[in-house]
Order: sequence, then C-alpha cells, then structure tokens
Amino acid sequence: MEYLLGVAGMTLIVAGWIFSLDRVPPLRLSLLYSAGSVLLAAYAASIGDPVFLVLNLAAAVFSAVNAWRAVKKREERGRG
Repeated sequence: MEYLLGVAGMTLIVAGWIFSLDRVPPLRLSLLYSAGSVLLAAYAASIGDPVFLVLNLAAAVFSAVNAWRAVKKREERGRG
C-alpha cells in the first residue's frame, strides 16, 4: 500500500512538471533544484527507496533541462 501511495504521489508531481513546461524558471532556481535533487537521489539510493530515487532522478533531469532552457533564453535576449 505504501508503495502505491508513493507511485501516485510521484505521478502527480511529474504531471505538474509536464503542465509547467511552457514556463522557464530562473536559472538559479533550476541549478539549486538540480543539485538538491541529485543529493536526494543519492540519499534515496543509500536507504533503498526506489520511488524516492526515481522521483529525484527525474527532478534532477527536469531541472537540468530547465537550466539549459534558461541559458538559451538569456542568450536569445542578448541577441535581440
């Protein structure tokens, strides 16, 4: 039962990320979020929690992509 609660929570969080793809968050936020998610993924791996591990790996990837998007947005503004 606990596993299903974790998977349901993870699914809702990922759905929220998908619905927010049209907005580019600030670069600093994305970098901090990415670093924090990597550390939490390492923690989840050390305690053997697969749901928490997958969620934080996904968060790290998502925030790294957002950091890249923020850098690209800055570059475009600099050219404009």
